[in-house]
Amino acid sequence: MHAALRTPLLDRLGCRYPIMLAGMGGVARSRLAAAVANAGGFAVMGMVREPVALIEREVAALRAATRDDLHFAVNLIPASCEQSLLRAQVDACLRLRVPAMALFWEVDGDLVRHLKAEGVQVIHQVGSCRDAELALDAGCDVLIAQGVDAGGHVRGEVSTFALLPEIVALAGEVPVAASGAIASGAALVAALALGAQAVSLGSAFLATEESFAHPHHRQRLVAARAEDTVRTTVFARNWKIAAPVRVLPNAVTRGDYDGCSEAEKDQPIAWQDGGQPVYPFSTDSPAIDATGRIDDMAIYAGESVGQIHDIVHAGERVAQLVREAEATLARLRPAD
Repeated sequence: MHAALRTPLLDRLGCRYPIMLAGMGGVARSRLAAAVANAGGFAVMGMVREPVALIEREVAALRAATRDDLHFAVNLIPASCEQSLLRAQVDACLRLRVPAMALFWEVDGDLVRHLKAEGVQVIHQVGSCRDAELALDAGCDVLIAQGVDAGGHVRGEVSTFALLPEIVALAGEVPVAASGAIASGAALVAALALGAQAVSLGSAFLATEESFAHPHHRQRLVAARAEDTVRTTVFARNWKIAAPVRVLPNAVTRGDYDGCSEAEKDQPIAWQDGGQPVYPFSTDSPAIDATGRIDDMAIYAGESVGQIHDIVHAGERVAQLVREAEATLARLRPAD
């Protein structure tokens, strides 16, 4: 491996390559996390708003598919769920000895300090310098700088490559990863050049065989270009706030549901996760078993989609990124 890809953060994360799986809720479950980990990346499972029983099953499945001492993270978003559920999720992760927690949205300093006191490594995704300062003050071990060009829930207002050097300068000795508009080896090298020590990838891993996303969702990503994505707040039904998300356009973003009555809004448009209903304007993206009006759900996608040309196994995605990064570094090496 090229020396430029061997960053100090790898020792903290216990992985071979500076490639992190984004903790996508509903998508980054144990099968995908295990595939990324076994290929040399860092595994993060998205357990946002999930019941404790699912967290227990997924942690056990990840360890069974990798190794018991695997260093990995569980992603939670405190602002997205009721406090009673959040407390139960955190307690479960501590009981299961989850080695790292990835957090997002508003910085909950008390939660960060609680996790740190329990010996848990805390990774916090931020979208602004203000949030980065709060995360650093709380004692976070790693920051992820997420640009507005990222897919899914988006906290900030500026692009990844504009935000990243500012966060790196603020963070000092605390390592920073980059998230948003990155799905190729060349983009990975660009992030490293701006001071990142890793990249956190969502869309690139959503479009893989091990992803828990529905095949329709994966195919839409492969067919899309960066300019196709839209940022909207319409998908907010089961969040406590109307948070911006980046998605691919569909009937909801076009306004086809705007005139729905309250009764119509309470009629499911799809079913997934063993028959659970999905309602209009929900933040849920289509899972692998989804049925119904799948394209009317949130089709999350970042501006990196133009760099994604196929659906491959997650391990091959990691290998592709490393090969492309090494080729980019070789091309940039000054002539003797």
